[in-house]
Amino acid sequence: MSDRDALIRGFIDATGWAGATVAPLAGDASNRRYLRLTHPDGAATAVLMDAPSDRGEDVRPFVSIAGYLTSVGFSAPRILAQDHGAGLLLLEDLGDDLFASVIPADPSLENTLYSCATDLLADLHSHPVPSGLQPYAPPVMADLAALAFDWYLAVTTGPDTIARGRFHGAMLDALTRHAATADVLVQRDYHAQNLLWLPQRQGLARVGLLDFQDAMLGHRAYDLVSLLQDARRDVPRAIEDAMIDRYIASTGQDESAFRTAYHVLGAQRNLRILGVFTRLCVRDGKVHYVDLIPRVWTHLIRDLSDPSLSDLADITRAHLPAPDASILHKVKEQCATVPAR
Repeated sequence: MSDRDALIRGFIDATGWAGATVAPLAGDASNRRYLRLTHPDGAATAVLMDAPSDRGEDVRPFVSIAGYLTSVGFSAPRILAQDHGAGLLLLEDLGDDLFASVIPADPSLENTLYSCATDLLADLHSHPVPSGLQPYAPPVMADLAALAFDWYLAVTTGPDTIARGRFHGAMLDALTRHAATADVLVQRDYHAQNLLWLPQRQGLARVGLLDFQDAMLGHRAYDLVSLLQDARRDVPRAIEDAMIDRYIASTGQDESAFRTAYHVLGAQRNLRILGVFTRLCVRDGKVHYVDLIPRVWTHLIRDLSDPSLSDLADITRAHLPAPDASILHKVKEQCATVPAR
């Protein structure tokens, strides 16, 4: 048993779950891992989050945001036990019924699930934000969008500092002009792989929330983009259009300004993901993320077709290569030399 395993077992034993069986759950792109505990009596389960600080993780934001979300009536996991120093949390088990698995099993639920998730955002954005959130401001977002140049461009055709500088300026300008408002909590990874369907609950509590520890203060269109331009599954255009209409009608947003902000933030988000997925392959050996890049690219090109993004679109199309088979192969070649972690 490793030192980390011994630490985890000691934590479990101290929480009233001594003797629980432990099974791994699917992880994510971070250094966190998740374990499902089954109580010795077989009557209850819980989830353990293992987020070691020596790998850059910190459980305190998760605890803080989870407390806020539950306080306003949403279904974030309740914290059953915590050890911040060890990077360990024992969480309420909300089950396995992710949107991403429920919809393929019963496609008739797709509109209902996306409607509930959209309504949740509209309701969340009506509440005062918790204190201490850092702003997801245009300079921060422009820096993150430039990861597409730092990784995807650098790996596929070679670095270009001049093009990166022009791109950064155009991205910053578009964000500043059209999406600078930061007045709501944005979870930043609000999509089908992080949302659970809890039909036994009522109203908006039927949507279970995961992976919100990176929440910031941002623009109200951001999480809607995350939901509807999903890097991991194809959301039908009819659903996307209907949910944008639904959010605007529910919140009274100016339609033209909101749609422009949606596409600006979509471009920013998809460019960031393009860079992050390349980095996850090349730096971390997680090759499967490369297979998601074509879908991200499709979202990006559609966002760049907005007339307000013409300058950004020209720069992006001129310098970032479309992810055809040869480009994806080149990324995977770089990935193959890095041991998977």
